Amino acid sequence: MTIRRNLRQLLCALCCASALAAQGDEAPDFSTWLAQFRQEALAQGISQATLDAALADVQRLPEVIERDRRQPEFIQTFWTYLDKRLSPWRIERGQALLREHRALLDEVQTRYGVPAGVLVAFWGLETNYGSYLGDFPIPAALATLAFDPRRAGFFRHELLQSLRIIEAGHVTAADMKGSWAGAMGQVQFMPSTYLRYAVDGDGDGHKNLWTSLPDALHSAAHFLRELGWQPGELWGREVRLAADFDWESAHPKVKKPVSAWARLGVTQADGSPLPDSDLAGAIVLPQGHAGPAFLVYRNFEVIMGWNRSLNYALAVGHLSDRLLGLPELGNGRDADNRPLSREQVMEMQLLLAARGLDVGAPDGLPGSQTRLAIRAWQKAAGVPVDGYASVGLLEQLQAAP
Repeated sequence: MTIRRNLRQLLCALCCASALAAQGDEAPDFSTWLAQFRQEALAQGISQATLDAALADVQRLPEVIERDRRQPEFIQTFWTYLDKRLSPWRIERGQALLREHRALLDEVQTRYGVPAGVLVAFWGLETNYGSYLGDFPIPAALATLAFDPRRAGFFRHELLQSLRIIEAGHVTAADMKGSWAGAMGQVQFMPSTYLRYAVDGDGDGHKNLWTSLPDALHSAAHFLRELGWQPGELWGREVRLAADFDWESAHPKVKKPVSAWARLGVTQADGSPLPDSDLAGAIVLPQGHAGPAFLVYRNFEVIMGWNRSLNYALAVGHLSDRLLGLPELGNGRDADNRPLSREQVMEMQLLLAARGLDVGAPDGLPGSQTRLAIRAWQKAAGVPVDGYASVGLLEQLQAAP
């Protein structure tokens, strides 16, 4: 009863905090803030013409703040996430585009060492192969987020970088559109990423990630190479774990040579032996011990450098394999696939905290501190130590004395 009461109090506090944040959003005057920003941009070399083109009629976009504030009601499981993104259509369309753009993709792979399938997988997941780039005006979206106090410094910098792109003539202010959070083009670069890694792939003097596929693919490959992509190495593979596998060793920071994992009973997904290799890899379990298992290598860390979501990185890797005709995942389909609500995660955090485990501030999101607490409880309870927040785990905690 105490846990439930604390849960209601925390939810009430979160609602109050959101209301206060919304009130705080309105405290300064946007037009005054924008005038001050324009003066700063002028002092940093942005021309009056660019400022007029990008910011003259800019209004604050309430939908951007709404999306920024929106928390998911349910936390998607790995299988739900993957199945939604790796539809038969997306796989077939990607294979067709691999054939259609073979010459360009071969050229990019030769220059940067990034395989064609990997590039097309990023393209497919970021914008559905360029079919939806986002329709928010980037300067207005970034100005809205820069004015908002939550991450003002980050978005103020990105807004200034977006103006530098317009100033350089790579895209007009009117054509600079993208996601509500400021990501742009067929591979969804933030402005700072654009300025560091965008490439003029078609030789026309512009870096146009919106309508030039050569520019977009060269830029994506350049970014991945600079993040540390290793030519000739896999991103990872699905594996099968032995019945007596030490679940605590399934962690991105626990790295062993492939040969060492093989000695511990790890096999390929179909049960065949792993190759004899000294390449270091880690075991990751995106849906806990009952779900699929992956042995991931250095290139997986590069994918994570693009997007820190484990599910996203695994989806990119697996889509790149499927585009080349490799089979779908073979194990872990019987894992509990019930989604966790934010309220359930918060109850889990309170139950762990009541047992003396540090979950940080209970917020309804299973972050790193919560996962560490889950591991500690699992170890004490004698159940597989996978750190995975699930409905089943919550039920175990509820039933435990």
